[in-house]
Amino acid sequence: MEKQKISSAVINRLPAYLRLFTELEERGVAHVSSNEISDLMGTTASQVRQDFSNFGGFGRQGYGYDVKFLCQQMQQILGLDKTYNMIIVGGGKIGQALANYQGYDALGFFIKAVFDKEVWHVRVPSHIDVFPTEDMKDFVAKNKIDIAVLCTPKDVALETAKQIADAGIKAIWNFASQEIKIDGVLVENVHLNESLFLLTYKMQNQD
Repeated sequence: MEKQKISSAVINRLPAYLRLFTELEERGVAHVSSNEISDLMGTTASQVRQDFSNFGGFGRQGYGYDVKFLCQQMQQILGLDKTYNMIIVGGGKIGQALANYQGYDALGFFIKAVFDKEVWHVRVPSHIDVFPTEDMKDFVAKNKIDIAVLCTPKDVALETAKQIADAGIKAIWNFASQEIKIDGVLVENVHLNESLFLLTYKMQNQD
């Protein structure tokens, strides 16, 4: 059976749903209604129900949604019931900051190595190996790597992304300030400046 096509708008809301349900569970909330979810999400109850209908619903009429079940379902939908091995390509400030962040392991994302042209300047935790970029293909061949985190300068981002794809990695989390598209590779382009610009827009247009 062909998978149902789900809109990107719905998909983009899923992490926010998971964050909300996780917070509710941590507060000891057992059940939540679509109206309560919509108030907390800044949307409508109808939108919440429509979003959930893409995945078969999750609740019973008049009873609300079981918060723990919602957390489990969102984790499964987002693939967070699995673990992922990652490498960071580009050991500059962003690459080092991501490598030094302590929260990824708890989420099931394990950084196995950092690759850079100049390994001497890369400072990461001792359990993360640092290698020259030219060793990446050999490392990936010997280790199961699911995701590459691209943190290179803009002028070498596309070339490096192609090297990542050539090494056999099928998913790239791209922090380089360059839009990347490669056939056969899933790329999530992260634009930090755009988030900042949205903030300044809201500052200029607030009541």
